[in-house]
Amino acid sequence: MNIGRFIRTLQRHRAGWQAPVVTLVAKRGAAPFEILVSTLLSLRTKDEVTAVATQRLLAAARTPPAMLALTQADIRQCIHPVGFAPTKARRLHEISRMLLEKHDGQVPDNLAQLLELPGVGRKTANLVLSEAFGQDAVCVDTHVHRISNRIGYVRTRTPEATEFALREKLPRRYWRAYNPLLVAFGQVICRPISPFCSRCPVVGMCPRVGVGKSR
Repeated sequence: MNIGRFIRTLQRHRAGWQAPVVTLVAKRGAAPFEILVSTLLSLRTKDEVTAVATQRLLAAARTPPAMLALTQADIRQCIHPVGFAPTKARRLHEISRMLLEKHDGQVPDNLAQLLELPGVGRKTANLVLSEAFGQDAVCVDTHVHRISNRIGYVRTRTPEATEFALREKLPRRYWRAYNPLLVAFGQVICRPISPFCSRCPVVGMCPRVGVGKSR
């Protein structure tokens, strides 16, 4: 797999694909805390639901003090119907409190400190580093994990293993672009089940590992 050619081909065809919601939030000039909030809300939730929930919540609270001023019930009402809303409301309170107590109310810009925040895993932390701070980071969600294996670029069983494999193999100049590009591609063309191989711009490069039925 010529990964550079693969990425450049997708980039030429992405005009009609909606960027992931967190990328859209970042492009509007959102602060790191707002990007962190959007990222947390997006977990196990469709982008169209995340977008509306993020807008409602940030209209009520854009900073850690403002978030703590809301009750968890207030937060749940703002973010409904995102997945795991009660848990996310509790996490947002816990994170806001920790940011104020340990980081002067600022979102940290390094992986180790981000991973100390309640409910923040490697996917969330890397996405915040990339979108909020412009750092080279490899963010691996289900789309990135699935597609990276489907095209035969890596052979891994978990998203975390995919992240470390990509860190070793993927040229650093592609790290930041890789997640938003593959997420958009995965949502529109390279679907988990029955992908649209008949209209895929990179079908000639792809061994279609694990693909049974396609369209």
